[in-house]
Amino acid sequence: MSRQCGLLVKNAAQMVLVCDNGAEYMTKGDMQQIAVTSRGSIVIGRDGLIEAVGPTEVIQSKYQGVAFDQEIDASGMCVLPGLVDAHTHPVWAGDRVHEFAMKLAGASYMDIHTAGGGIHFTVEHTRKASEEELFVGLKRRLLCMMRTGTTLAECKSGYGLNLQTEAKMLRVIERARRELDISISSTYCGAHSVPRGKTVGETVDDIIKVQLPKLKEMMANGELHIDNIDVFCEKGVFDLDSTRAILQAGKEMKLQINFHGDELHPMHAAELGAELGALAISHLEEVSDAGIAAMASAKSAAVLLPSTAYILRLKTPRARDMLDTGVIVALGSDFNPNAYCFSMPMIMHMACINMKMTMAESLAAATINAAYALGKSRSHGSLEAGKQGDILIINSPRWEHLIYQFGAHQELIKYVITKGKIAYENERCLDY
Repeated sequence: MSRQCGLLVKNAAQMVLVCDNGAEYMTKGDMQQIAVTSRGSIVIGRDGLIEAVGPTEVIQSKYQGVAFDQEIDASGMCVLPGLVDAHTHPVWAGDRVHEFAMKLAGASYMDIHTAGGGIHFTVEHTRKASEEELFVGLKRRLLCMMRTGTTLAECKSGYGLNLQTEAKMLRVIERARRELDISISSTYCGAHSVPRGKTVGETVDDIIKVQLPKLKEMMANGELHIDNIDVFCEKGVFDLDSTRAILQAGKEMKLQINFHGDELHPMHAAELGAELGALAISHLEEVSDAGIAAMASAKSAAVLLPSTAYILRLKTPRARDMLDTGVIVALGSDFNPNAYCFSMPMIMHMACINMKMTMAESLAAATINAAYALGKSRSHGSLEAGKQGDILIINSPRWEHLIYQFGAHQELIKYVITKGKIAYENERCLDY
């Protein structure tokens, strides 16, 4: 009897491994050396893990006589790792389309926030929503992300600002993690803002003495799995001392530090993150030279969010300075009611145009480096044996089309495969 195996994707014009040496991240010149195999094939076992990847003739010889549950002929197409979105806020109720007009009229993010809009508006609606309503919205948004190639997404809470609603959001994320095809890294972001009627000190005490202990209990009994802790370190929100206290409390619970810093004002958040051993710091539009150097030394990833700077008309993150200094640069969509973008291909395109990254750098930042920012680059972010079988097949003989093309990726992406199973097949895919 012949051996049985899961999925064979064969004859790809380009098999884009990203890296092939077991690297957990890529920096500087490494990011220009994207590993690509011409006319390649990949085998994913029934356990959902990659068994082998390489030139088609090598795979054919190695698997001669093996019966596959499914085969895909990718002739004329490209195979890439599933994309990784390292920063999203996808659980909420009540959109903020009305605030877009306010921004166009000149209102700043903090103008809207101070007036009771922004995060506070979303908090009000999210508190009122049922758990089922929130799950239905999250499921739809994650499906939209997956259809544009994302197979691993970081998902934050943060629109509750009290234990009851934060726990509700985290349960919704946990349900999605268990039930949906997309992989999820769960982040507790109870320090997203200071709730109305509370001081910063009262909020910090509530988070450290009430919310985190309860979440620790819920994790211990298997109700939740939380990967990361986040704080919005910003002028008028949480200062350095309060940020430090919350992040340290999360670190003592074995949560990975992955927080908002240096977005609207120079807060020296990058320096703080490096000092605390942060896995990642997001935004960084106002980062200092010292902060960049500290992140490079500490191997704290910079999760850059070009959609945020674009929508809020902020200073563009200094991607080139970070890359030249040796910082691990990752990308995220920052999907939220303020920056409504599902698409990592569009984020990569914007990174190239607005942040002067190359296409190779952008791809590495949206795969292996984004996975590193979530502590998952040993299992995600590249096509290497032993990693999870998350792949993207595009109907183009060159991988660069995924970034070169701005929008309409529903006409380019043919298959999204998670753990070796087809999660999305595009019947309308056009030839390029």
